[in-house]
Order: sequence, then C-alpha cells, then structure tokens
Amino acid sequence: MKIVGLMSGTSYDGVDVVAAEFTADGDTLRMRPLGHRGLDYDDALRESIGALLPPAATTIEAVCRLDNAVGEVFAAAAAIGVELAGGRADLVVSPGQTVFHWVEGGTTRGTLQLGAPARVAARVGVPVLADLRSADVAAGGQGAPLVPAFDALLLDAAGGPRAALNLGGVANLTVVAPGAPVLGYDVGPANALLDAAARRFLDRPCDLDGARAAAGRVHPRLLELLLAEPYYAAPPPKSTGKELFHGGYLDDRLAILGEPVAPDDVLATLTVLTAATVAAECARHGVTEVVAAGGGVRNPTLMFRLVELAEGRWRLRTTDELGVPAQAKEAYAFALLGWLSWHGLPGAIPSVTGARRAAVLGAWTPAGPPHGATPPTPPRRLVVEP
Repeated sequence: MKIVGLMSGTSYDGVDVVAAEFTADGDTLRMRPLGHRGLDYDDALRESIGALLPPAATTIEAVCRLDNAVGEVFAAAAAIGVELAGGRADLVVSPGQTVFHWVEGGTTRGTLQLGAPARVAARVGVPVLADLRSADVAAGGQGAPLVPAFDALLLDAAGGPRAALNLGGVANLTVVAPGAPVLGYDVGPANALLDAAARRFLDRPCDLDGARAAAGRVHPRLLELLLAEPYYAAPPPKSTGKELFHGGYLDDRLAILGEPVAPDDVLATLTVLTAATVAAECARHGVTEVVAAGGGVRNPTLMFRLVELAEGRWRLRTTDELGVPAQAKEAYAFALLGWLSWHGLPGAIPSVTGARRAAVLGAWTPAGPPHGATPPTPPRRLVVEP
C-alpha cells in the first residue's frame, strides 16, 4: 500500500508531507519512504490559528472558517504527497491541526482538530483518515501521544531500555524496555515556550539555531520557578500542549519573578528547561540511548544542552540514522497509523494513553468505494417492504 501521511504539530507552522509504501511480511511490516516535503502556513493563517488557541476566546464562525482554511492547506499537502507516491496513493492520513485538548482533573474529556477532511478527499480522490485521537479519548485515554505505536515497532528494546524523543512544540518521550509495557507521554514544552519568547522579545517566529539562547545565560531563579510547574511531577499517562504552555504562561512566570530578564537569558533558561525535564525522565527510566526527531533537533544549542545533561548515561542520536528523516518522523508515524486502521488494527497503546482498551483510530472520509470494492448499480427508486 502507498500511504500519504500529513502532520501539523503544536508549533502550527505548516504541514509535513510524506509518502511511504508499506508491505506486510509475516509479523514484520516493511516501510519504504518515498519522500517528504513541507508546506508552510502563510502568516495570515498562522495568525488565525494563534488567535483561536487557548486562552483566547473565539466564535463558532471563526472555528468554521479556520477549519476550511486549514483543510485547503492539508488538501494541497495531500496532492504533494500523491506526487511523492508516484501519482497514486491508496489513502491519505490527515490528522488536522489540534486547536484544543480538553483535560480536566487529569482526565481527557475531548479533543478538537481542524482540517476539513472532505476537502482533502475531494482534492486527491482517495479515502482520507482523520480525527485520529477521538476513539482513544472515548475509550478513556488521553488521545495522545499516538506516535509511540511507530516508536515501539521501530526501536529494538533487546539491548536495554531505549527512548524515542520528539522535540516539537511539546517534547514527547516513548520508552521501550525488555519485558515491560511501552511507555509514552508528553514531557513538557520543547519549542512551545521558546517560540513564544522569540515572538515576544525578538519579533521572530523562532530563535534560529538557538543562536540567541547560546548568547544568553541561564537565570537560576526563573529556571527554578519554571521547574515548579505541577505538570512535571504528574505521573503518566499524561498529555499537554499550548492550552498550558503558551505565551501568557511565560508572561505570568516572568511577572511572578518580579525582575527584568534579558531576552537572551530568557531563551537560554527555556532551552535548559526543556533539556532538564527531558534528561530527568530519561534518567528515571534508565535509558541507554535516546533517538530524537522533530524540529528541535535543528537547534544545536538545545541538542548541546541535552548531551551535557545526559552526563554520559545515554547516547543521543537522530532517527535519520535509522532511515527516518528527523523532520518528517511524525508524518511517517501517522502514515503507519493509517495502515493499521485500514486493516482494522488498533493504533493507540493503552499503556501509553491510559485507555481501557486499544482503539482502532480515526474516522474515514470516503472518496469512492471503500477498500477498492466494486460499487453496486446506482438505485433508481426505493420500495418500502411491509
């Protein structure tokens, strides 16, 4: 099967596009990457997403407009994916843009992703799998993270505990170990607060290459205040996003601190916050290796801090060494989830999400006969039988 996978994360800067060919070989699934691309959101769309995200108030009209605007971008991305697949794909996995993750008292009550899957199906003419998180939420899970299903199949735990790390807007960790259930959860902010600080202090979308953070100095009191966040001490399963770690969150902490902090020092401190929270979890699980992916691996300052805090206890490398481009790993993971759902297999891992049962993920938007079936003759009339 040729599957197009799409992904837009908590950084909401654009859509990652991949195409992959999957072949089942007994209990081994072989994935052949066919290429990856990125399609950026324009400034107006990024502003519209940011204006709708918590803690901002919004209207149902704004949600409807954004749903269709994001759907048009996902549709264009899907068309690129079909090209990468050689002009033909069997399905597209279009998870949409998460705009709200409703967590109350440690329990996920709902989740909302925008992206008008009907627009995607209309553009490419193949079935589209969307709304991948809701089935797990309905089964009592967090609906996130979902990528551990990919990590658990990719990583070999025989050599000792290993971890897969994704450094997107949020840092996600998957831990595999011999004879133990797979663990996976959101550790805390990766780029979410860094990007918020860059927009606030530099008027830029990000601190490119972590250059300003490298020029700054860690502010001990600010770091201590940030590390006091209760989320870090909460046990998994747990998930988070920009409903917690947003620009207002950073503003509140700086206000509590009550003293000015130079922009470069804020960025340096936030970089160490991400590295420290990740390193603490890796140490807790005793991992021997961390395989990283996501936009954060392009930040040499963040990667340096991770190596520094590892203190030689674990080795850090990227998924590129395993044949999976680090910038596109999550999109490939969603392509895999599409393969699983197409075959009626669960994609969420209960030991990760906390669900009562393993759920088959997603809702299908058809674009013709399902699963390649031949359609019946179109009916011309309806007869009601007694």
